[in-house]
Amino acid sequence: MNRLVSVILLLAALSAWTAPAQAQHPPGHGASPPQSEKKADDLDQPKGPAMESIQKEGKAQGTAPGTVEISPESYQLIGVKFETVTKRMLDKVIRTVGRIEYDEKRIGTVSPKIGGWIEELYVDFTGRFVRKGEPLLTIYSPELVSTQEEYLLALKAKQDWSKSPFAEVSEAGNFLAVSARRRLKLWDISDAQIKALEESREPKKTLTLYSPFTGYVLEKMINKGQFVDAGMAIYKIADLSVIWVIADVYEYELPLIRLGQTARVRLSYLPGKEFATKIDYIYPSLSSESRTSRVRLVIPNPGGSLMPQMFTNIEITIALGKRLAVPDAAVIDTGTRNIVYVDKGEGNFEPREVVTGLRADKMVEVLQGLKEGDRVASSANFLIDSEAQLRGVVPLRQQ
Repeated sequence: MNRLVSVILLLAALSAWTAPAQAQHPPGHGASPPQSEKKADDLDQPKGPAMESIQKEGKAQGTAPGTVEISPESYQLIGVKFETVTKRMLDKVIRTVGRIEYDEKRIGTVSPKIGGWIEELYVDFTGRFVRKGEPLLTIYSPELVSTQEEYLLALKAKQDWSKSPFAEVSEAGNFLAVSARRRLKLWDISDAQIKALEESREPKKTLTLYSPFTGYVLEKMINKGQFVDAGMAIYKIADLSVIWVIADVYEYELPLIRLGQTARVRLSYLPGKEFATKIDYIYPSLSSESRTSRVRLVIPNPGGSLMPQMFTNIEITIALGKRLAVPDAAVIDTGTRNIVYVDKGEGNFEPREVVTGLRADKMVEVLQGLKEGDRVASSANFLIDSEAQLRGVVPLRQQ
């Protein structure tokens, strides 16, 4: 209770002390207003050049609905530039990276058609270059020896039975010889080897296998003295005279990719050298991690300078034809719509919503919202946009 009484007495004392001071300077008799009121008046009524600038901006608010006015001095100061909307030829350049791979069509596997033991191994390490017809190894096969003996016996029977007065006997001898020769041919014994057997009349202990194509040995799956079964893969050989380049193309760029489009390939390994090629195949799958699909290019490699697993830089140029376009800097992407500012003359700018299409070479295609001949702000349009938002100017909908 005593505390409440003390507070009431203190408030009464303060009221009595301030009342005379207010009476000495009544309103309208030259008294200076309180400091807070003075500051408020100063803010409401600026003086000098600042006042003139604000008055000019104030006049801009009286412009036509849906436009914002900025004086020529102001937009020259902030660096506004203009671009006329027109139809122009657009070229889309897709830049990506790729890697060199073996041409899968030029990879072959060597396997014997007869089982046996490896006697000699002429191509004895991975990476070795071999030519078509070069000897790879010799193989000892008891089955091969017996087949050669059968062929020699068939030849002797053919020769002996040819003198028989019975045509059936002569024909049977010829059939045995032909059948034995066919078996040798099915085991990849060449005509030259069969001829040598016919001349020597002695079976060979081993069979020499020759390379069926030219290339580099990617894999060697045998060693000297090893037993191999018929059909077992013993060599894998790749021809590098032509190689593949596998490029990664992003998902949103895939609609522009077509078979036969030209591309340029460059390597840091060969500075200044460029390879011109075409898209040979578009793979029908998409990587879930990178959201890219693979595109295949084919490049001749006669000198063997391009090696698998090298990285490349690739440019694919796509002609988009003639399209209505503006510089991409002229379009403001708000996240929900695209806005451009159309110059209406005398410093008036009209915000307009547009629908955009493809982007190419710092240009963007306009599908709706603009027509040929319109003049749009292509730089400093973010400052114009800020002014329009302050004044509550709403962009026009698509036309």
